[in-house]
Order: sequence, then C-alpha cells, then structure tokens
Amino acid sequence: MIPVIDIFAGPGGLGEGFSSLLNEDGGRAFKIALSIEKDEFAHQTLTLRSFFRQFEHGKAPQEYYEHIRGEITREELYKTYPEEAKAASEEAWLATLGDSKEAISKTELDKRIRKALGNENDWLLIGGPPCQAYSVVGRSRRQEKILDEKKDERVGLYKQYLRILAVHNPTVFVMENVKGLLSAETEKNPVFTKILKDLASPAEAYYEDFGHNGIQIICPGYKIYSLAVKPEKFDEDGNPVYKQKDFIIQAEKYGIPQTRHRVILLGVRNDISILPGTLRKKKEIGIIKVLSDLPRLRSGLSKQKDDNDGWKKAIEAIARNSFLRGVERKIKSKILKKTANLRIPQNGKGADFIPTGRLPVEYRPDWFNDNNIGGVCNHEARGHMESDLRRYFFVSCYGSFKRKSPKLEDFPEALLPNHENVKEGVEEQKFADRFRVQLSNKPAKTITSHISKDGHYYIHFDPTQCRSFTVREAARVQTFPDNYYFCGPRTAQFSQVGNAVPPILANKIAAIVNLIFLGVELEIKTSYVKEV
Repeated sequence: MIPVIDIFAGPGGLGEGFSSLLNEDGGRAFKIALSIEKDEFAHQTLTLRSFFRQFEHGKAPQEYYEHIRGEITREELYKTYPEEAKAASEEAWLATLGDSKEAISKTELDKRIRKALGNENDWLLIGGPPCQAYSVVGRSRRQEKILDEKKDERVGLYKQYLRILAVHNPTVFVMENVKGLLSAETEKNPVFTKILKDLASPAEAYYEDFGHNGIQIICPGYKIYSLAVKPEKFDEDGNPVYKQKDFIIQAEKYGIPQTRHRVILLGVRNDISILPGTLRKKKEIGIIKVLSDLPRLRSGLSKQKDDNDGWKKAIEAIARNSFLRGVERKIKSKILKKTANLRIPQNGKGADFIPTGRLPVEYRPDWFNDNNIGGVCNHEARGHMESDLRRYFFVSCYGSFKRKSPKLEDFPEALLPNHENVKEGVEEQKFADRFRVQLSNKPAKTITSHISKDGHYYIHFDPTQCRSFTVREAARVQTFPDNYYFCGPRTAQFSQVGNAVPPILANKIAAIVNLIFLGVELEIKTSYVKEV
C-alpha cells in the first residue's frame, strides 16, 4: 500500500477517497499513514474512521456498528479492540500547523512524518490548507480586497504544506482549495501565481520563508498538473502550461451530486517522467438519486413548544391566513393541495440513529449503502421558527412547480423575512436567494460550513417535510458513505461535512494517482533489470 500523509485533514474526505481505492486483489491501494487536524471534533471523526480502516475492507466488527447506533460508547468500542484503537490514535493526530503559539514545532512534525513513513520512499502528500482567507464570500464579508498575511495567519498556511514538500520530498502531492484562491491578492503579488511558483520549487520557497539556518534542502521540484485538462504545450523546462481556470474542478461534471467548484492541484516530482491522466466527465446527478431513500422527517420548532401537532398547525396556517396574497394562482393551488394532504412523518424529527430496513439508494449503492448499519445515522432535523417554516413550505412548493428557487422578489409580502436589508434584497437583488430550495432533479448547490449556522440555503425539495437538510443528507450530497459517522454536536458535524472534499471525487483522483505510482514501480523494476 502507498503511504499517505494527510494534513489539514478535516473529517477525512480526501483521505477517505484514497483509502477506499481497491487494487485488483481487493486490498487497499493507499494507506493513511498520518492525518493531522486541529479541530477536536473533526479529529474524533478521523480517529473513528481510522479505527474502521484497521480492519480489512468490508470486515469492520459488529461492535463498530453498535457504536454508531448508540448502543455502546466509543470507549467500550476501543477497549474491545485495543490494538486497532492504538493504531488509529497514532494515525490521527490532533495538532495545529503553523507559527501560532498553539502550533507544534517543526522538529516534532518532521519526527512524526518520518515515523509514519518508516522506510518508504514513494509516498503521497494530500491536504487542503484552510480556505476561509481566500474565499470570495469571506473576503466580501470582511471587505478585504488585499490579503494581509501578518493580520491573518491563514493566508500563509499553505507554506506548511510547502515546507513538507521541501523537506520530505513526496513522490506526488494533491492540494485542494477554494476557487477564490485564483483571485486573491496580497500587497506583493497574486496569491495563486505565488503558490504555483512555490510548489514548483519548494526548496527555493523554503529558504525564502524560513531562511537557511544552516539547513541544506535538496528537492528536485515538481511539475504541477490539472486534473481536468490535458496540457497542450510545455515550457522550455518541460513544465505543462495551463490557464488558471484549468485547475478548477467542477464536481458536478464528475458524478458528484453537487455544484462544488474547487482548485485542485496535482504535483509530480520532477525526477518522474510520467504524464498523469485526467478525470472523466459523467452525466449530472440530481440529488433525489442520493436522498429519496432516506426516512422522511419533519423539522423541529424553535422558540415554542415542539411537537407534531404544533408543526402541522404552523404550516397549515399558510393556507388559512393571508400569507399567500399575491402568489401566482397555480403555485397557490399547489400549496393549498399540499397543506390539505399534510401528513406527519413517522420518524418525527429523526435522531442520531434511526432503525430502518434496507436503504436502496439509487446512485452508487455500492459506495453509500452498508446493510450492517441497520438504519441511518446523523439524520435529525434541526428546529426552525414558525415563520421560517412557512417560508420553507412556500419555497419548496415554488421550486417543485417552477423548477427554480425563488428570489425575495417572488415572495408574497406576508412571507418576507423581517430583516433590515430585505428591501435591498427585493429591489437590488442583494442576497436575494437567502432562502434556497435544493431542486430534486439537479445537483445541490455547494455544501459549505455555513450550513452549520442555519439551513436557509439548504431547504429540502419535499414540501411535506418542510425543513433544511440533516447532517446525513449533507453527507450524502458530499458523497460520504453511510457508515461514515460524524462525531461531536450537530453544529460541529455540519461544519465537518461542509469543509470536506467529496470522497467519491477524491476516489476518482486516487485512481489517477495510483497509475502514477504503478508507473514509478515499473520504472524502478525496469532500471533494476537493466543494471543487472
């Protein structure tokens, strides 16, 4: 198995994709040797998943499933399998990278990497340095046109990734970040231009950022490839030439039920003369194909008594009062019909575990389903205000009829939110889609960490459930397998899902990377034969 070091790992989406790639003999092609994450709850998720992977593919113990069903504690699970628990603890490291007071020392980091790799020379580095500093939305909220590394450490956190390249020389690396990286700038230069230059020549960048300090860095450098576009030309040094947009991976074009657009870079060490492949495009997947089999739920009610009857009455009020004044006749008719036939879901608001029969997901059941679970985890609806429930009901009915999500200007006046800038939303289209239904026949909009704050951007397409996505639904859209359990409180679970790389996308990238390593192995064997 090819060793993998995963830094800024989050809950492990990128690592899951690589560790799930199987060889012809059914064994794993990649093994996570070390994953590093600073968030406590994401680290718990990483450790639990690492424990799951200590067993052969498809042979996780029954106690694991008992734990994610809530029947035994994590401590009881780990006590039952102490060796596997110890290996998982060594693999998943709760640590902060960078130059802050909380950060681990570079000496300690180097020591852990060398220990994890052992005597392996061919290995893979993966990870996505924190992206909030580069995000277009984040920069807009902070009103930042120019990024300042001195004020925001996150701007320079990619240098921690860079330093590992310079010092440890992995054979291949995969680096992921937000699309906003392409337009971000510091006072000195465009961020992406600087990152590409640094990743191509890590030793030079290392000396520039960390100084010599008597340390000699020997690194052959890297060629940086797009995973979406084959290079049409190369420069005089043999480096592939691309346009910046060529590095953007539009996930919905590769079998991911989500319009997630991210910059993903593939680096191959300069002493390896192998041209990587690219991702193969697929037909878009509507979210109904990954959500329709999950148990129906109602939302909770916040700021008032929460029960089934209260939920039903809150929604039915949209038909009895003047909320629909001014609504298009056909849409109003649809809303009235839906309220007249409103039924309370059998599973209520859901729970951290809901026992069910088989969950025959339509898309990739081989990837998502695991009959050993006996139900579905992390599937509990959050609470919403009564007024928001009526907005959700209107939005989902509008979406199912119009096949698009309404803007604020499409809302009847009685359903407009009581926000200070709602007038700007109606007249100037500023944040006009703050209530957004996810359409059943389309890929979802990008699942982001903002989903942890409220569900307004992630309204379920089924009006009779009248709620936002659960953690499991967000995880399905992100393509996490059903047996991938997210630890921590629900807010932390949502953040983990939103910050992750879709595992199926990572799995497709892993197949491309694996061919590079197979080519390296063939080159080594061939050169050995020639020498003999």
